[in-house]
Amino acid sequence: MSTGTEWSHRPTQVSSPRTLEITEPFDAVTVRLVNGTVNVVGTTDDGPARVEISELHGPPLTVSCTHGTLSVAYDDLPWKGFLKFFDRKGWNRSAVVSVTVPAATRVEVGVVGAAAMVSGITGRTDVRGVSGDSTLVGLTGEVQADTVSGNVEVQSVRGALRFHSVSGDLTVVDGAGGAVHADSVSGDMVLDLDPGQDADIALTTVSGEVAIRLPDPADATVEANTASGTVSNAFDDLRVSGQWGAKRITGSLGAGSGTLKVTTVSGGLALLRRPAAEDGGGRAAAPGTGPAPGPHDDSPAGPPSGKKVL
Repeated sequence: MSTGTEWSHRPTQVSSPRTLEITEPFDAVTVRLVNGTVNVVGTTDDGPARVEISELHGPPLTVSCTHGTLSVAYDDLPWKGFLKFFDRKGWNRSAVVSVTVPAATRVEVGVVGAAAMVSGITGRTDVRGVSGDSTLVGLTGEVQADTVSGNVEVQSVRGALRFHSVSGDLTVVDGAGGAVHADSVSGDMVLDLDPGQDADIALTTVSGEVAIRLPDPADATVEANTASGTVSNAFDDLRVSGQWGAKRITGSLGAGSGTLKVTTVSGGLALLRRPAAEDGGGRAAAPGTGPAPGPHDDSPAGPPSGKKVL
């Protein structure tokens, strides 16, 4: 693999493993891959940005830096209409790409069958995936994640989070942002949250299951509905209504300044309470070690369908 400052300030076709140091200024980065892995890391170092392509199979990748945007992508894989890229003739390729950029950079990552990780970014992050899982860690800017079937795991994200999926799952660990808006058709949602004051949380799914763990005391007005799924509620201040079919969990926690709205048609619904020992600053417990079901559960298993929760 060649190393060093190789950037020529012109679009470069990369057909073999190579490392590029980008000295031209930019404020946005976009990476679009089919199969393989992409890792975008934000840094506060003063050194140049780096693009490391450690594996490459199939057609070349184009690396360019124009109009303030650093791009690492296949020429036939545009960002616009990305989620409609279902031509499997173009899937016979893969690459492993690592990009190190200033933390304030705006990030756009699109993957088809590839795994994606974005960490340490303070600017806005957009992730689109036809398939392939994405992991987002330590982001403080706004986050938008759209997937067809890929799963998204979010850890220690402080910015507003928006998620849209057909069948992909959403997992949030140590979420402390002011807003979480998520919707899916059949994907499950498992969220461990410590929302701030006036937080706005809205979750919608058709058949996916939803499990949410909140600190005790929490601060939110709760309205959660399921048309035919089971419910589990660990908070005494919330009321469960409905005996057959549709069920609701309503009420206020703390001052009720934030909002928590959940709607699912046939999926199960669980509101869990974080153990008091963790509210003192400890990290979240391992999956499946949450608190026992509260007195208002209609399912002896607690979380819907025995789902492991955070």
